[in-house]
This record gives sequence, C-alpha cells and structure tokens, in this order.
Amino acid sequence: MEMGGFPFYLVLSLPVLLTCILMSINKRKTKQRPKLPPGSMGLPYIGETYKLYSRNPNVFFSTKEKRYGKIFKTNLLGCPSVMLTSPEAARFVLVTHAHLFKPTYPKCKEQLIGPSALFFHQGDYHTRLRKFVQGSLSLEAIRNLVSDIETIAISALESWSGGHIVNTYEEMKKFSFNIGIFTIFGRLDAKYKEELKENYLILDKGYNSFPSILPGTLYKNAVLARKRLSQTLSEIICQRKERRLEEKDLLGRLMNATDEKGDILTEDQISDNIIGVFFAARDTTASVLTWILKYLHDDPTLLEAVKVEQEAIYEQNDKGSRPLTWAQTREMPLTYKVIQESLRMASIVSFTFREAVADVEYQGYLIPKGWKVLPLFRSIHHNPDFFTDPESFNPSRFEVAPKPNTFLPFGNGVHACPGNELAKLEMFIVVHHLVTKFRWEVVESKSGIQYNPFPVPQGGLRAKFWKKSSSNNGN
Repeated sequence: MEMGGFPFYLVLSLPVLLTCILMSINKRKTKQRPKLPPGSMGLPYIGETYKLYSRNPNVFFSTKEKRYGKIFKTNLLGCPSVMLTSPEAARFVLVTHAHLFKPTYPKCKEQLIGPSALFFHQGDYHTRLRKFVQGSLSLEAIRNLVSDIETIAISALESWSGGHIVNTYEEMKKFSFNIGIFTIFGRLDAKYKEELKENYLILDKGYNSFPSILPGTLYKNAVLARKRLSQTLSEIICQRKERRLEEKDLLGRLMNATDEKGDILTEDQISDNIIGVFFAARDTTASVLTWILKYLHDDPTLLEAVKVEQEAIYEQNDKGSRPLTWAQTREMPLTYKVIQESLRMASIVSFTFREAVADVEYQGYLIPKGWKVLPLFRSIHHNPDFFTDPESFNPSRFEVAPKPNTFLPFGNGVHACPGNELAKLEMFIVVHHLVTKFRWEVVESKSGIQYNPFPVPQGGLRAKFWKKSSSNNGN
C-alpha cells in the first residue's frame, strides 16, 4: 500500500527505526573510552615535580587525595602520571595485573646502574635473575652471616664513638655499603674494596644530577666512574674464574647462573646486577637505620624498654663476650615493632614507578598506554583508616597485624625487594649493639625532613656517640 507514492510500511516501521538508531548511538557512547582521572598537570614539561620534592610529600599527596580522590593524574619529571592511594590499587598494579605495568626509569639513570639490572626488567629474564639474587639473600643464606654483620656493625659504631659529631646518615651509608660488599663478594681484597667505594661514591653523587655529558659535571663524572666500576668488577670476576671455586655469595651465584639453554650471564649482565644491588640496598637501609636512632632518641621511655629487651640477650651472651646468634635475632619482639613502625612512619620508598604497556581501565578511569603509574606507599602508610593517629610514632600498633596490602615498606609482587630480610637483620644487630654498648646524643635535633632522594632527618641526624664503661653497662 502506498500513500501519495510513499510506501505505507515505512511509515509503520519508523518508530522501530528511530529506536534502533537511538540504541546504536547509546551503544557507541558506552563503548567510548573511559575518562582520564581528575587532577592537575601543572606547567608544561615541568609539571608538579617541584611541588612534590620541595616539601613533605605527605602534604602533596594528602592535598591531592582530598581534592580529587584515591586516583588522580599529575605530571612528574616531564611524564604524565597517574597516582593511586588505595591498597586495592597498589595490589592491582603490582600483583594481580602486574603484566600490564612495566618497571620504568629514566634512560640516564639506567645508563649509570646498567640496563641489565634486575629491576629494569620483567618476564623470563627478570624471573631468572630474581631467583639467583633472592637465593643469596634468603633466610637460609643470611642466617650464616650474623657474626660477620655483627663484626662490621661493632667496627662502625666504635669508629663513631669518642664524643665527636658525626652525620649519622652518612655513617650508616658506609656501614650498609660494607655489608653489601660482604654479601656480594664475601672476603674481598682491600684494593678492590677501595676502588668500588671510591667510584660508587662518584656515581652516587651524579645519579640525581642533571644528565649533562659536559666534562666536569657530576653526571659526566658518574658515567666515567661507572666505566671504572665495570673494569674493577671484570678483574674480580676474572680472578674468580682462575680460582675455579664455586662460591655461594651473590657473585658466585650470578657467575654460575644458566638458563634452560645452558647459557651463562655475560660480564656486563653480572656487573649491572651487582651495581643494582648496591644501589637498592645502601641508601634505603641507611635511611631506615637513621630514623630508628632518631625515634628512639626522641622517646626515652621507648628507648629504655628496648634496652631492657636487648640487655637480656646481652646478659645471655656473658655481657657481650659471645656473639649474637641467629635465634637471638628472632627473639626481639619490641625491637621488631620499632623497626616496623620506623618503616611505616619514614616510608623510605614513597612510591614506585611503573608504566602502562597498554590502555588500562581501573575503576572507570583510563590509564593511557605509556603513562607512568605510581602506587603511593606513603599515602597508604599514613592513612588513618588503616593506622590510627598515623603521624604518631607508636610501635604497639604492630601488636595486631595490619590489614592486607596496607603495609608495603618493601613493595609487593614480583618486584618486591629481594633483600628485605637482610636489611632487617642489619637493623636488629645495629640496635642490639647500639643500646647495650653505646649511648648517643642528637645534636641540633630538627623536625624537618630532607630528600636526597630518600627521606632522612634534617642534616642527616648529627649526633655524638660514646662507648659505655665495661664495668658499668648503664653508664
């Protein structure tokens, strides 16, 4: 049937046609990419890096979270970034969907450490390397290191004693570096020790400097020092090969590491991973140890309670005439809670960098491919929903285990710090000898925090140390 030449069936089907068109439009809308998280990107290129590093990061993170919520965008170091402040988000990025987020560092920093270092990779190469690194730092491996770490700790503490002012953080860096050398190489020739220390110090000074290759700049000096480090490590490796000994330290494990095809690591791969271990272990451990001393100094009641716990062990060992045992380091419950609370309060690693390898949707927001993704450990550790009165130092809060994914001082997932048990062992041993054999006084105690790049007490905690009289352990 037609109406004035127009097919009548088309008139009848017009509502159906319109409905289909509207449904198609709505379907397209639902298929549109989710929106970016809220937030401010700051100035072009510079972004908001200065705001983050020029003050307490707690202020920067909490201000952003109050304004935008638990997921927000910003611009750091010239990179568009998404920051995540919830335990669930940290688990999403680091554990359940870790394959969507790769570790990322600026190329200038990769060059100084070495592109083959463990924490620059994921997948099979990372899994293989982590097995060997973690094997040399496992509980089974480090339980045999107690007496050696104790010897290094006592030597360090005695070098500070005498009442002269020392920069605690700088001294702790020397101590943790010596532990690193022993863990990696075992007994090492003094010549090589000095070469490694000297050149690593130059590398460290240039690591966070502007990456200029002009002669005389900190970065250029660091690049040259990195080459000398490789040369020294090559000589050490060559000596090991000539001796044909299968050492069980980290260097020995790396030299004997093979893949499923029987291929061994190259010297460059071994060097990159050794320097990576130095980088990961030295400043972070030194920073935590410095904070532990400050927190104990600032709370005399807590310090006295820790002394009581440690002096009981000191008496068991005939007033320190016998060395600590592995079992004794496992019997320091109050000291352990002090360490945990120091890790939470200081949050040495405020966040970790990842990069989205594909467009990722999280809680209705888009994380574009190539954007940096930063789970904010510091925000989680200072959230009152998880830790009551979070700005107060209170070790007793760890009498009850924290909620899952709310306490992440060593990260989480496949890239969690493989040396966390060694770091804690260092802390147990230093605290034991510090409170039983020494006394200390902080000079010019300040409440501020400085970042280089890890947070440390203002001025590195300048302090004086004295050895207690052997006739009267309390004085």
